[in-house]
Amino acid sequence: MRRILSPESLLLAAVALLLACGGVGWLLDAEVVADALWAAGTGVALLPATWWVVQELRNRRYGADLLAVLALASTLATGEYLAGAVVALMVATGRLLEASAGRRAGRDLSALLERAPHDAHLRRGGQVETVPVERVRAGDRVVVLPGEVVPVDGTALTEGVFDESALTGESAPVVRQAGDTVRSGVVNTGAAVDIEAVATAEASTYAGVVRLAEQAAAGTAPVARLADRVAVWFLPLALLIAGAAWAASADPVRAVAVLVTATPCPLLLAVPIAVTGGMSRTSRSGVVVKGGAALELLGHAKSLVMDKTGTVTAGRPEVTDIICGPGFGTDEVLRLAGAVEQYSPHVLAEAVLRAVRRAGVEPASADGVSEEPGRGAVGTVGGRQVRLGRLAADRALPAWARAAARRGRLDLASVVWVEVDDELACALLVRDRIRFDAARTMRRLRAVGVEHVLLLTGDRVDNAREVAGMLGLDEVQAQASPSDKIERVRAQRELGTTIMVGDGVNDAPALAAADVGIALGSRGSTAAVQAADAVIVDDRIDRLADAVEIARRSRRLAVQSAGAGTVLSLLAMLAAAGGWLIPVLGAVVQEGIDIAVIANALRSLRMPQRGGRHDEADALLRRFAAEHEELEPARAAVRQAADALSDGAGPRADVAVRRAYEVLTERLLPHEAAEETELYPALAEVLGTEEGTLTMSRGHAEIQRLARRLGRHLAETPEGILPDQVDDLRAVLYGLDAVLTLHFAQEEEAYFTLAAERS
Repeated sequence: MRRILSPESLLLAAVALLLACGGVGWLLDAEVVADALWAAGTGVALLPATWWVVQELRNRRYGADLLAVLALASTLATGEYLAGAVVALMVATGRLLEASAGRRAGRDLSALLERAPHDAHLRRGGQVETVPVERVRAGDRVVVLPGEVVPVDGTALTEGVFDESALTGESAPVVRQAGDTVRSGVVNTGAAVDIEAVATAEASTYAGVVRLAEQAAAGTAPVARLADRVAVWFLPLALLIAGAAWAASADPVRAVAVLVTATPCPLLLAVPIAVTGGMSRTSRSGVVVKGGAALELLGHAKSLVMDKTGTVTAGRPEVTDIICGPGFGTDEVLRLAGAVEQYSPHVLAEAVLRAVRRAGVEPASADGVSEEPGRGAVGTVGGRQVRLGRLAADRALPAWARAAARRGRLDLASVVWVEVDDELACALLVRDRIRFDAARTMRRLRAVGVEHVLLLTGDRVDNAREVAGMLGLDEVQAQASPSDKIERVRAQRELGTTIMVGDGVNDAPALAAADVGIALGSRGSTAAVQAADAVIVDDRIDRLADAVEIARRSRRLAVQSAGAGTVLSLLAMLAAAGGWLIPVLGAVVQEGIDIAVIANALRSLRMPQRGGRHDEADALLRRFAAEHEELEPARAAVRQAADALSDGAGPRADVAVRRAYEVLTERLLPHEAAEETELYPALAEVLGTEEGTLTMSRGHAEIQRLARRLGRHLAETPEGILPDQVDDLRAVLYGLDAVLTLHFAQEEEAYFTLAAERS
């Protein structure tokens, strides 16, 4: 397929060809032909440049293009055709570079519209009729089938389970009882449910989200070019010097020489080159910026607004604790749970299956697996009925289960209960974890000038505050609707240039309203990607810090280049005003200035790598990061052993404690020893000192000390734990759990992100 050249490319090609042909004519002593060709090149650039200026003046602004037009016109008026052709070449080159940096993919919000349902199912009498959604009226009884998007706002007539992430960002399913409000745009993840419409589709929640996004996209103000902001004072000064030179010498050519040397090529070339280079660099770092204006804004943003779920958290639930009841072991429960969940479409099923795989357990075979709306999955495994999900509100709980439920509330985790033949067997605590690179990303953003970070989420207040506290964020606004988000982003923009980062449909309006909207592309919704100014193409939040650092550096180089070029141009203008530079020589001098500032601007293509290349260390970091995930069941065994001692010494507690010691000696301690002898020496080379790993080594020593103490306990009583050992054993095991949790978190945040940053 043929590629059509852009108007900017054609303009540059035409000017360059006419300038070159004029040079050939001059070498052949055909000066008239040469002048004609150079004049034509000047005119070719003058016509579109005049149109650009007219458009700017209609919008009541002027910039670098006006000075270029004056320089081009003055060379034609005074017969300085070669100087005009050189200026024309610079103008055409600058326009091409600026076009490549400034092309902006318009905010296309079609994904929001495509997601909205076009049909609805109405229950009339004993029949269900499918009608266009526009025909639904308040009071109609609407049937929402499994997997369908709710078409209108309504009131649930039967219990239902809904994925409300499109509106709230929270991925966990929500149970709505009969009489509860159900908003349009959410997805029915359970059985078919009836709702009574309370509004038309046009007046419902999801239509409002679409309108908010469209209004925000239309209302975002255009960004003034850096070059134009400099030209606001540079242009009057250049005209003043040119006028003074003409008046003092009575020679118009001297004024032309001033205007030629004043041609804002450092602005027309250096700024777009720096911006284009920055866009290229961000693209190589995994962030696609849709326009040069967005990169310029990103380079001086002071405020950051972030969604929570899927942005600073992983966006997928994980089993964080496994609490078994008396008579049930972890492996046994996971084998039964995996048997049922491997057939379940429930959003938490994959979390359970990941826990099964991490534990190295092979799921059993299950028969007759089905979903019970609002309850969970149930099936038969080896003749036993296994059920996973919620419990009835009036279900009486044994003491261990009450303690597990309390832990879930304290940990802000959801609880998936496992029942075997109607007996409570296990509580699986499920939570969306903070990304291990989130804290380092926040520190890097602070270091480059982001002053205020706001967590803006539709999730519950306690969850949001917990995340913000862990990351040291400045402010939290929870339970925010899409309209709340857009209002808050607009308020932040009043305080300074604001970045918004999100990944969900509910974030699209806020992304469109921000000065720079950034979407996570790998898992983010199409609507969010379309509404954003930049897209992180993989699932790593540290790319955000990369993009801001690159934008800061690119903008700094653009300002440096524009500033230095402007100062040099001023000196050349003064020389031309004094008669020391004729127009052609002035154009050559300006060309030298251009080369200098362009060389500086091209530095934006390079970005110093933090720490250089350390392939061996990177490989080790990835290896031990993977081992951390594999060791989660071993760490859980330590906590479970401590819990098992709650009822005192006994066979169950003895088995749990000896199992914990076994996994400590066979899996955890060898891992820690390998880190000490293999990983930490390699990290010392990366960090340039051994001091950076000393605190982690101290953590290893404490883990080993507690493990030895546990071993001595068990060696003293090989026949079984004695009652007088319980208190100290619990202290040892809970101490190990705490040290391991902190130690693993510190390594993941401080070390494992190093490999991610250089990849």
